[in-house]
Amino acid sequence: MTDNTSFSLSCVVPVFNEGPVIAEFLEALQPRLQEITPNYEIIVVDDGSQDNTVQLVENYCDGQHIKLIELSRNFGKETALTAGIDAAESDAVILIDADFQHPLDMLQVFVDHWRQGYQMVYGVRQSRHSESYLKKKGAQFFYQIMHHSTGINVPAHAGDFRLMDRVVVEALKSMPERNRFMKGIYAWVGYKTIGLPFEVQDRKAGESGWGFAKLASLAISGITAFTTLPLRIVGGLGLLISMVSMLYAFFIIFKTLFLGAPLPGWPTVVVAITFIGGIQLLSLWVLGEYISGIFNEVKQRPKYLIQRQLGFNKKQ
Repeated sequence: MTDNTSFSLSCVVPVFNEGPVIAEFLEALQPRLQEITPNYEIIVVDDGSQDNTVQLVENYCDGQHIKLIELSRNFGKETALTAGIDAAESDAVILIDADFQHPLDMLQVFVDHWRQGYQMVYGVRQSRHSESYLKKKGAQFFYQIMHHSTGINVPAHAGDFRLMDRVVVEALKSMPERNRFMKGIYAWVGYKTIGLPFEVQDRKAGESGWGFAKLASLAISGITAFTTLPLRIVGGLGLLISMVSMLYAFFIIFKTLFLGAPLPGWPTVVVAITFIGGIQLLSLWVLGEYISGIFNEVKQRPKYLIQRQLGFNKKQ
């Protein structure tokens, strides 16, 4: 690659209720991409917005550079990203949020590293000062589990802000699973990768929709999609309890036969039954998470449904 006209670039922008900022974002993004290459496209994927996001994006759909994919309902950001990746046909694909937290200055830096031979270039947040202590520690614990249980190095401070070569995009498109834990999938495909530091910018409007409960649900989905560690932990816990119970049974028999001591009373029985019952429920919950994942996969439903597309050359 020796000049700006020798490659094409797609920019996938997932949106959900981004009405207050989407027009300003598109007007800021377009000239940045124009400076990089004239062969660019912006694919806005609306994930079931309830405000005027779609109407505002429609005003910018010119049939050449800005395109819209409107999903039939809210499928979640991971699925919206998948829809945009599936539609992108350029040599390289950039994923970016529309809230201005991802600095537009990094786009040229991403492309420069890609032209040097890196097949995936991702942004690494330099600080998480705006997040709570619990959220920071929870994220740290999650990524440690992922790394030690799967052997896959999922960067702890990296998100969806990244550039991917065509070969990476095709690898992602070949993966059929419905549980789209994208951070794990990015790491799983491998290829020549580099992380670049960036400072998270202030959000132009609105608040993050990723609360603690939603992040915890995503973490559970990611763990069950990439590792069987929870099943092994439950199995080991059951084995440990069985061994302790057998030792305790031998102790009671010895104490009763040789020391003539009376059998333990109700408190011991109640505590033992309650503890074992809790372990059984925990085991059922872990099994249920894996079974529900299997259930969703075997139904073979589409990952998403498109209500409408604008700006694409194919039939609308």
